[in-house]
Amino acid sequence: MPNPAQHAKVENRHLLSGNEAVARAAWEAGARVAAAYPGTPATEILENIARYPDIYSEWSVNEKVAVEVAIGASLAGSRALAAMKHVGMNVASDAFMTQALAGVVGGLVIVVADDVGLSSSQNEQDSRYWGRFGHMPILEPADSQEAYEMVKAAFEISEVHEVPVIVRMTTRVCHVKAMVSFAGERIEHPAPGFQKNPQRWVMTPANAKPRLPLMHQRDQTLRAAAEASDLNRVLTGTDRRLGFITSGAAFMHVRESFPNAPVLKLGFSHPLPLEQVRAFAASVDTLVVVEETEPLIETELRAAGIVTRGKDLLPRFGELAPNVLRPALKPLLGEPVAIPMLAQTGVFPRPPTMCASCPHLGPYFALSHIRNLNIVGDIGCYTLGAGHPWNALDTCTCMGASLSMAHGMDKGRGTSDEKKHLVAVIGDSTFLHMGMQGLLNMIYNRGNVTVLLLDNRSVGMTGGQENPGTGLDLHGVEAPRVDFVKLVEALGVRPERVRTVDPYQLPNVVKLVREEIKMNEPSVIITDRPCSLTDRFERFKPYTVIDEQCTGCGNCIDLGCPAIFVDRRETAPTKSGKTKELTFARIDSSACTGCHMCVETCAPLAIVQLTAPPQPAAQPIQVHRHAH
Repeated sequence: MPNPAQHAKVENRHLLSGNEAVARAAWEAGARVAAAYPGTPATEILENIARYPDIYSEWSVNEKVAVEVAIGASLAGSRALAAMKHVGMNVASDAFMTQALAGVVGGLVIVVADDVGLSSSQNEQDSRYWGRFGHMPILEPADSQEAYEMVKAAFEISEVHEVPVIVRMTTRVCHVKAMVSFAGERIEHPAPGFQKNPQRWVMTPANAKPRLPLMHQRDQTLRAAAEASDLNRVLTGTDRRLGFITSGAAFMHVRESFPNAPVLKLGFSHPLPLEQVRAFAASVDTLVVVEETEPLIETELRAAGIVTRGKDLLPRFGELAPNVLRPALKPLLGEPVAIPMLAQTGVFPRPPTMCASCPHLGPYFALSHIRNLNIVGDIGCYTLGAGHPWNALDTCTCMGASLSMAHGMDKGRGTSDEKKHLVAVIGDSTFLHMGMQGLLNMIYNRGNVTVLLLDNRSVGMTGGQENPGTGLDLHGVEAPRVDFVKLVEALGVRPERVRTVDPYQLPNVVKLVREEIKMNEPSVIITDRPCSLTDRFERFKPYTVIDEQCTGCGNCIDLGCPAIFVDRRETAPTKSGKTKELTFARIDSSACTGCHMCVETCAPLAIVQLTAPPQPAAQPIQVHRHAH
């Protein structure tokens, strides 16, 4: 990445990811404000923008707030950008749906990263719907160079047409690096300041209704702009049996799969340039729409009377890579298509797990050993508690849903739930993002749920970003830190029912959970240990297993720490004459960080601290944290 302070007017070429290219474009375009909430695959957009001192940048508490911050900057005349992953658009939609009607002043760009293929998300949604729903233009880059160019173009389009512009990225575009050419200079766009105009900016029904015909008139103007835009281009081909209409990363797959076919590549994909499409369709034998993931373009073309093929042959989920495209379109070609097979290499399975010394291990160990619980989960590293060996999470839907859903389970108890206790698990950042309202609602409506608020002082799932509970801002500058005890008390939890615990103290965690689930009112248990991957974490002396003292009980394995692995299994006779399996453990002392949780699971005291420097264990069973 180039020096952000560089203002050289000569052309530069750099190897950038799509996210880095977006950040560079925002700086060159003169953006003055950028806001986001961390979410893969979009997280690095703001992290890179933060390197440019000319742009005010912040981690907002959620995506709705981020978009509202950007809207406010736009109304003051500044160019502004908000970034998020696809599920964040759901959170932010209340803001941008209304602002698309009211319009903008300074260029307002919303960069959304769709996780096509579900690399790290709970669903696979197509954010292009928002452009159609909110009457906003959509630009779709296919690589880093186009991400750079289209973000700059988006600011121009936004200001010319006074409308927010969506730049729709996908995981492939966000994370793949490519060479990017740029001028290297920033063009300032001074902000004139907010101009009062209540008839436009106060969206009461009386003021909003006159904006509706203007919005529909703008749709026609935008369609004309799309027809004339050089972001849409035709690539000629010699084999006209198939002609492709595509956008974004799918374009790359089409070119690799059918290099000799004509392609209409849509960079300005909404509003759809129908006349350009009609002309292209007339030049090929069969028109095929290749889009990830929903048939939006295909449906609009068919509604306009243009005959096309698409999702009748292609899947509506996942990436449309060559190994998907080629066999799916064989029926249209009437000939076998040779598919080169890549050499398959055996890769050791890497089940998702938590990290060594993760402060969430203790609470999940406790939950897995307490009966008669329904455990409602949330979005974060702690979602992994649903997996082996804990199996201690029963639901996970969306950010902040654990508290509200647990409250609903309480009020809607079925016959099999009468003797079960309800536990909601949520992390610090997620609680601040969207969980506070759920707790307030639970208190107000007299629910009965025990809340485990797991404070690891970071947005651990996306790489350890800051939040209002860490005491630092995006730039590492000291900031006010939320006191979670005072916060939950302010929301209405009685002080007697707010408990704090060191998650490394397993007996205390188990004891507190057992106590609080018996209370006939809401209670909150707050853990407070930093994420083991952040600078706040303090390593201690590692541990090892004294083999001669290990009885094979396997309790330490149940903790789920990846530094502990199965050394061997043996069978032993019982007093009743049957046999039982013994599991003997080892600790990879080079991975152990000395949290001592495993010690508390070991009855024979076979786990002790090392006095000599740790040596790597012999061929441990490797498990790795899922790449969020």
